[in-house]
Amino acid sequence: MGRFIGFILFLCGLLLLVHPTVSLPLCSDSTAPSTLNSTLEFCPYKGSVCCNSTQDGDIQRQFQGMNISDPACSSLVKSIVCARCDPFSGDLYIVNSTPRSVPLLCNSTSENSPQSNQAATDFCSTVWDTCQNITIVNSPFAPSLQGRAGVPTNSSTSKLSDLWLSKTDFCNAFGGSSTEESVCFVGEPVSLNNTKLPSPPDGLCLEKIGNGSYLNMVAHPDGSNRAFFSNQAGKVWLATIPEMGSGGMLELDESKPFVDLTDVVNLDTQFGMMGLAFHPNFAQNGRFFASFNCDKVKWPGCSGRCSCNSDVNCDPSKLPSDSGSQPCQHQSVVAEYTVNGSASQPSLATTAKPTEVRRIITIGLPFTSRHAGQILFGEDGYLYFMMGDGGGQGGDPYNFSQNKKSLLGKIMRLDINNIPSSEDINKLDLWGNYSIPKDNPFVEDQSALPEIWAYGLRNPWRCSFDSERPSYFMCGDVGQDRFEEVNIISKGGNYGWSVYEGPLLFVPNSSPKESTPIDSINPIFPVMGYNHSTINKNTGSASITGGYFYRSNTDPCLYGRYLYADLYASAIWAGTETPKNSGNFTTNDIPFSCAPDSPIPCSSTPGSPLPALGYVFSFGEDNDKDIYVLTSSGVYRFVPPSRCKYTCSLENVTTTVGSLSPTPSPPSHASRSTNSWSSLVLLLLLLFTCS
Repeated sequence: MGRFIGFILFLCGLLLLVHPTVSLPLCSDSTAPSTLNSTLEFCPYKGSVCCNSTQDGDIQRQFQGMNISDPACSSLVKSIVCARCDPFSGDLYIVNSTPRSVPLLCNSTSENSPQSNQAATDFCSTVWDTCQNITIVNSPFAPSLQGRAGVPTNSSTSKLSDLWLSKTDFCNAFGGSSTEESVCFVGEPVSLNNTKLPSPPDGLCLEKIGNGSYLNMVAHPDGSNRAFFSNQAGKVWLATIPEMGSGGMLELDESKPFVDLTDVVNLDTQFGMMGLAFHPNFAQNGRFFASFNCDKVKWPGCSGRCSCNSDVNCDPSKLPSDSGSQPCQHQSVVAEYTVNGSASQPSLATTAKPTEVRRIITIGLPFTSRHAGQILFGEDGYLYFMMGDGGGQGGDPYNFSQNKKSLLGKIMRLDINNIPSSEDINKLDLWGNYSIPKDNPFVEDQSALPEIWAYGLRNPWRCSFDSERPSYFMCGDVGQDRFEEVNIISKGGNYGWSVYEGPLLFVPNSSPKESTPIDSINPIFPVMGYNHSTINKNTGSASITGGYFYRSNTDPCLYGRYLYADLYASAIWAGTETPKNSGNFTTNDIPFSCAPDSPIPCSSTPGSPLPALGYVFSFGEDNDKDIYVLTSSGVYRFVPPSRCKYTCSLENVTTTVGSLSPTPSPPSHASRSTNSWSSLVLLLLLLFTCS
């Protein structure tokens, strides 16, 4: 009976899986929309837009060249060509990876449509009915080169009825419905439903499952209940995570690390092992990567190009003493390693070789702070490397973050699967053993380094991809004096530092050696964040720790919210996106406490419900999508809110019967029982729920 219930649970889970949702606002060139305070002169768009004034003028000239005599048709076609400026033009103009000459025109409705302006109008039919007999010069509705059901024509001046056999053929080519996966165009800017998430819980409930202090947690790529943890000193452990509600602790032997890199890692307040990433095919190839800092005085292998160089108008011999006794004495390194044991089953390996397979990249640091260092793989298989502005005194004295000839203050995107020859590396002027993805934003820009994916960051501390929507690449970026921020990172995006600190203009205490004029950049402002004045009012200390979108059903009232924290304040925020997929967030700091039955007592004060977190270094996510908090006092896991007597309306939605455990269960699953009668009742409930 237990196995049968499990099978039904599995089927219900499949039936009730949420479809992938449309991505956040994105332009047709895969960049993020910019922000305009006034409406464009021709196209009726303002706020978040995908056009600047030059592009708006180009669209106007294109439209005027169509010479449409009928006012009704002219109005419709103007709205269609102006859709290039819509913040969702990436979804409108690229459908199933195919670029389109016009946006996807709505020609059907869907009760699951994410658009609030969908209504019952068949916009594609409206366009046909209004314009079918109107002459359009250089019509954007000409049949594609593939000859979609159209009547071929060599004339640049045509009517829809000349180009297409019927309304059905026309709408088969240019129409489509708005679904959970895409949006369609109805003649006005795309607007999403104001669908709200369920009310958040009264508070967050944590349990403590480990005493170690770690900077990184990476779920084992084999999908098991194991994860890798690494500390700042350079040791990595392979641990087994206890089942939720089991009362177990993290199974980890401190005396037997998976790999020990302490001989090459330079450990100091601002230095150490900062990042850990495992190849997406680790279970087959055993490849993994470490990001750390080294000191070339202490280790001969610590050598590389200095980021203070003539390309960025920086003389390393004139760096102040903060840089160390030698120019770029300290380096940021990403190196590749491999596991010990059988090459045929690397996922079973419990140890790894501490010797580098290859050096991926080395960047000499001008100062001793703000060098970030996280690495992670995207769904695209490329390695993303986060780098701070290099530190120094207030601001960014050499303007590294805004200078696209510098790798400092950047997020890089590297192809580590196609390693060029040494000769090609030198010819291409690369910083190490990697190649450049062909769609990196500055590949064709001679004034920029091709490694760069995004820039204008101060010190990105902890980034993550949303497991449900990989287009949501979230990064916490540490502020200086006033504001801590969370950004949605997009291709080629400029996040403003050091012209801006978050949404605020930044005024350095002293004039920088280089500067960027305010009106020369179009920054992408943060979607979440907090002012220093709101926390630690006595000291003013603040440093953001970026987190994850919560995608576990352990606390169903947290589902879909982005969690982040402050290093010093032991405060945790939850960001709520409204409308869904809009990129617009509201945030609330949420109280938290420790479960009374925590495997390890959370508080230094007996009987206190408040966890003594200490410093909040990082968040982690396991293969079940449960979220962890990595702190100076130990490892904590988010658990069902009822264990701390918090209320969540979605917890325990399935009625418990007989000996059913009170462990909460999401709407698409149910608790298990060893009692046959209870299992039968539960089965009936499940069948009813799934029907």
